[in-house]
Amino acid sequence: MKTIITLFIMSLCVSFSFAQTKPKLVLQITVDQLRGDMPFSIQDRWTEGGFKYLLDSGVWYANAHHPHANTETIVGHITLSTGAYPSSHGMISNAWFDYEEDRLVYNIEDNAYDATGGKSSRDQASEVDHSQVSKSEGRSPHNILTTTFSDEMASAYGPQSKIFAVSGKDRGAVSMAGHNGKAFWYSTKDGAFTSSTFYYDEFPKWVSKWNGNKKADQYKNDFWKLMNDIKTYRFGEEDDRPFENPEDIGYGKVFPHPYGDSKYYYTLLMASPVVDELTVDFAKQLIVEENIGQDDVTDYLSISLSSTDYIGHLFGPNSLESEDNLIRLDQNLANLFQFIDQKVGLENTLIVLSSDHGAPESAQSLKAKGFPVDVLDISQLDLTEIDLKLKKQFGIGKEVIKLNYVPYVYLDRKLIKEKGLDLGEVSKVIAEELTRIDGIAYAYTSTDVAMGNLADTPITRRVLNNYHPKRSGDIYIINEPNWSFTVNGDIALVNHGSPWSYDTSVPVVFVGNHLEKKMVYSEISTIDIAITLSKYLKILEPSGAEGQPLEEVLNTQ
Repeated sequence: MKTIITLFIMSLCVSFSFAQTKPKLVLQITVDQLRGDMPFSIQDRWTEGGFKYLLDSGVWYANAHHPHANTETIVGHITLSTGAYPSSHGMISNAWFDYEEDRLVYNIEDNAYDATGGKSSRDQASEVDHSQVSKSEGRSPHNILTTTFSDEMASAYGPQSKIFAVSGKDRGAVSMAGHNGKAFWYSTKDGAFTSSTFYYDEFPKWVSKWNGNKKADQYKNDFWKLMNDIKTYRFGEEDDRPFENPEDIGYGKVFPHPYGDSKYYYTLLMASPVVDELTVDFAKQLIVEENIGQDDVTDYLSISLSSTDYIGHLFGPNSLESEDNLIRLDQNLANLFQFIDQKVGLENTLIVLSSDHGAPESAQSLKAKGFPVDVLDISQLDLTEIDLKLKKQFGIGKEVIKLNYVPYVYLDRKLIKEKGLDLGEVSKVIAEELTRIDGIAYAYTSTDVAMGNLADTPITRRVLNNYHPKRSGDIYIINEPNWSFTVNGDIALVNHGSPWSYDTSVPVVFVGNHLEKKMVYSEISTIDIAITLSKYLKILEPSGAEGQPLEEVLNTQ
């Protein structure tokens, strides 16, 4: 009897030990433009240790969605890092119009800083026309209005907790490093990884050494070739769709895709699996050099993988290019997880994988299948009727529309004030006329959003979650489902950014540190991630967090 009691107490102690053991590393992976269903589209070709490891060993939420209307890169990343709505964290768009400075402001630009080592980061914003925004190459998290999960880790654990973020995009790194971490991102100027003087006046020696190896140059005059026989691909017979890579940026429309050696070489690498491979390689070196996960104080590393997004923009998620990239992404993840297991131990690492947004099938592809959809160039809208209506009612015309920057329309508030007009009334007339245009489903005025004058629907709730009084435009426009918005005929085939399910849908997976396999189909929100991580570590949640802790993750502790 005494032996049985002793064994029982010992088993309780072991269980208690597992429950109380904090991970040595929190690894947050964000795959840019990975819609929730996309990993399963290649499930029959999963390698051991990649997506298969996530499914077999973790808690996979198969019905996760972003809760905001503008599903763009920075909006999604900051929502993942803060657990807050854009209305709180303030990052309502990749860029917004600043009325005081009378220009577009890039989300993480900061004139107080410069690029570390003079490496250009300005060309990182694929969805932002930099001819309209600041030429400052400085980057910082100062525009993020709330704390991030990594900030709260820094507050709870002090400087002993090492916090880093690596990404193909500047905003993919800065967003996750928060106000207290260090951020690195790929530079399309020279294929190196760069940063900002907010983080470093000079690079650590190991970074300069990694950059000095010029690993990106090994692909010059080479090609992106298919990994497998083309007959094994779902989209193998659709490699030559005329609408793909619409501006033909020198990369071609069919395999093999030439990297070449032009002045756009390093940019072209972004539209291939190469940049993800470079990002993981850099992150692995960071783990070694910075001794990540090597002591009893929990460290944080964010890795944001950008290739899926750039490939999706040029070719669409339903393309041979995206299919091959997903197969390579799976292997890239397997390679990363194996390395983490060797250096830190997967049993000592809590991994959470998600995405900043999903993506639609291209309107051109759907149109070819008979769907009544099209592409609407917002910069080329016929504003004749709006002009006539405004002149008749207010004595001013379409010149009151200062800027169409999807999803917001910005009005000339100074002109409206000089004419003694009411901003809400002018906005309402324009919004009503915009909804008469084919391809525009809704147009909501910020006046109505702020005053709560909208019907309570899933769409309006997402618009409200996206509203910030100092940054949002005067009218929020939403495309008809599956229609595509474009601006000045940009080079993208596919553009995300809508509140429709194909853009809000993302995977959310927690794995490692003794979690057990579970597939969850009930709907969750991406704002649930940061607060779940905080409760898991038993630290304070980020200041704007509004999500609900995920019990399937926490109840295994």
